[in-house]
Amino acid sequence: MNNSIEPKDGALIRAALLASANAYAPYSGFAVGAAVRTRAGAIHTGANLENASYGLGFCAEVSAIAVANAAGAFDIEAIAVVGHKFTVPSDASQIVTPCGRCRQLIFEASQLSGTDIRVLSCSGDLARVSVATISALLPDAFGPANLGLTEVWPGMRTALQGRVRALTPPSNPHR
Repeated sequence: MNNSIEPKDGALIRAALLASANAYAPYSGFAVGAAVRTRAGAIHTGANLENASYGLGFCAEVSAIAVANAAGAFDIEAIAVVGHKFTVPSDASQIVTPCGRCRQLIFEASQLSGTDIRVLSCSGDLARVSVATISALLPDAFGPANLGLTEVWPGMRTALQGRVRALTPPSNPHR
């Protein structure tokens, strides 16, 4: 890996590589892992998940962002993406960047977190790393700010969490 990569980014990249081992990619033979880091330093990972119908698969970036969101950690500051072909002939030399759908999801997370998320796109052998912000990868994007949601969503999320608490039955310690 490039020596100019900061240690916390190196840890994020390694987490993405390790996540790629959990990919379900029997159709493409291409494993992708992603790892997001929140401002608090928490790392959440995901891997691609293919499907026999091909069009219904999930990208690793979507998985990692969904895991972070499910943990209540949507203040993402960086994401690393690592991919490699693991079938014969194997190839881990190409840099893997987020697809268009993933760029839009990363952009949404960026607007909601108030951070221009850094995207570390890596080759599977980690010999090559490209670093860019999501705004550079998806210039002039349309998202929550265009709809006025960046100001409204925090209150909506708080209301949602309160509603779920009200719906959650109390736990019974005697069971």
